[in-house]
Amino acid sequence: MASSGFHFELLHVDRHCGARLGKLTTPHGVIQLPTFMPVGTNGTVKGLTAPMIEQTGAEIVLGNTYHLALRPGEKTIEQLGGLHAFMSWNRPILTDSGGFQIFSLAEKTRISEESAVFKSHVDGSTIELTPEHSVKIQESLGSDIAMVLDHVVPLPASDVQIREACERTVRWAKRCRAAASRSSQVQFGIAQGGLDVDLRRWCCDRLRELDFFGYAIGGLSVGEKPQQMYATIAATCPHLPTEKPRYLMGVGRPQDLLIAIGMGVDMFDCVMPTRNGRNGLAFTDAGPLRIRNQIHQVDSRPLIENFDSPHSHVSRGYLRHLFMADEMLGPILLSFHNLRYYAQLMKSAREAIGNDCFRDFLREKLSGWGEDSCELAATNV
Repeated sequence: MASSGFHFELLHVDRHCGARLGKLTTPHGVIQLPTFMPVGTNGTVKGLTAPMIEQTGAEIVLGNTYHLALRPGEKTIEQLGGLHAFMSWNRPILTDSGGFQIFSLAEKTRISEESAVFKSHVDGSTIELTPEHSVKIQESLGSDIAMVLDHVVPLPASDVQIREACERTVRWAKRCRAAASRSSQVQFGIAQGGLDVDLRRWCCDRLRELDFFGYAIGGLSVGEKPQQMYATIAATCPHLPTEKPRYLMGVGRPQDLLIAIGMGVDMFDCVMPTRNGRNGLAFTDAGPLRIRNQIHQVDSRPLIENFDSPHSHVSRGYLRHLFMADEMLGPILLSFHNLRYYAQLMKSAREAIGNDCFRDFLREKLSGWGEDSCELAATNV
């Protein structure tokens, strides 16, 4: 199915590493790459209105197919004008496929070649999700980018489990590709394979034959050590098409994002900035700051000095008070701050790539976060 209004342009690759500067055009706007996508599981980035999300600097958000299909149902959203109109967000939207729930709801899931069968976490009813059904739900939601249904397994896992899930992912990808019928939506394939480099390469080769608009690296940040994840990303990126966008799914620590950018990844999503924000943790250039700590009680400083944010004047002491008083404004402000911090981090990364100095930028950030730069030795950054 030919899709109109979509275009990916690779603008520049840093001369000293794999970091890429790109532009992804969709019918709902242009996304500057690399980018971070806030997660709007239920059609909302928790605590933030659509204008607030835009104020953070985010250019695209992620919606969750499984959760939206349960509540309020994709047909309801379709009747209300699609997910963009439903959540009053007129910029790009990417929807996941439900594949992550195969991992996160493993105790409630049965997998067969035909489908994944879930027990609803809402009312216990049985839900059967086939590749074709996943595509149909996402087409009803009307997202710009739809992910294929994949089989995610936790790590560590046996070689047999990882291989079976990887091979099933490729077969399901073919079915998703064949089921697509909406010209105003594009699909991304998802490379699986655990930590097995040869299996990852095989999966990438099979997915490239299907000619997806973009490609994702899935099945990471599910129990492995950071160095294992970095090594897998470094081994996988060279086997993804240079001329198409690359998306690392569900990975969200600031250091992980930048290291992956240095290896050639363009897109990211994670609940980390908002979930941590709701629980009183703020991301800064000096590392995470826990706002409930007593040390902040009479601190008049902002979270970050000279930070470009509409709420940069709010003091640490006031934020601590909001959390200690259980006021909803505290989680809202910290969620906003963290997403703004991530968006600014991506903007700075893009500037560094354009100036061929991303490697220096990365080392400076890692130093500020207290990370050991020798970690880069195994990452090709």
